[in-house]
Amino acid sequence: MIDEAGTAARGASDRTPAERAVSRTVAVWDLPLRLWHWAFAAGILAAWFTPTVYDRLHRIVGYTVLGLLAFRLIWGFWGSRYSRFRMVGVRLRAAPRYLWNLRRGITGRYIGLNPAGTLMLVALLLAIAVSAITGAMSVTVTFFGVWWVEDTHHYSSDAVIVLVVLHVVGVLLMGLLQRENLIRAMITGRKRIRGHH
Repeated sequence: MIDEAGTAARGASDRTPAERAVSRTVAVWDLPLRLWHWAFAAGILAAWFTPTVYDRLHRIVGYTVLGLLAFRLIWGFWGSRYSRFRMVGVRLRAAPRYLWNLRRGITGRYIGLNPAGTLMLVALLLAIAVSAITGAMSVTVTFFGVWWVEDTHHYSSDAVIVLVVLHVVGVLLMGLLQRENLIRAMITGRKRIRGHH
């Protein structure tokens, strides 16, 4: 018999500590998604610190972020189970109640993104898409110097940074509430399976 982590079922006393640790985790985030996540984070930070001073680098980073956005949309339909967007609608509808319950420390247990994480994913992708697209527009002949393009790029870029800060705070808070290192989970791709939904 094989358990969820793929370890042959044996008596607990027959397993090494390393085997017991693996048997309590399951692979969640696949390698392409993890690489995308950290490349995306690096791209956003680079884009934030390079405008006006390093314009050429800023444009290169902007186009790279657009490419990463395109990849995430594709991977949302053809990636592994927890990379897909199939549960986005359900989790978004559950987000208000989930956020309300968080004030009492009720987090539930989700292997993939919880409703708050799903809401953050959608908000970030939308804000970054608006920022990157208007940034690309602003260097074209047609839209160069157009006030609403520049303003939209500016405000959406600010919104991205606010969302990134909220995302990091949320990850740290959820890690404390659930006693799990979620940053490490996005590096290793594995999460604990005890009591998940």
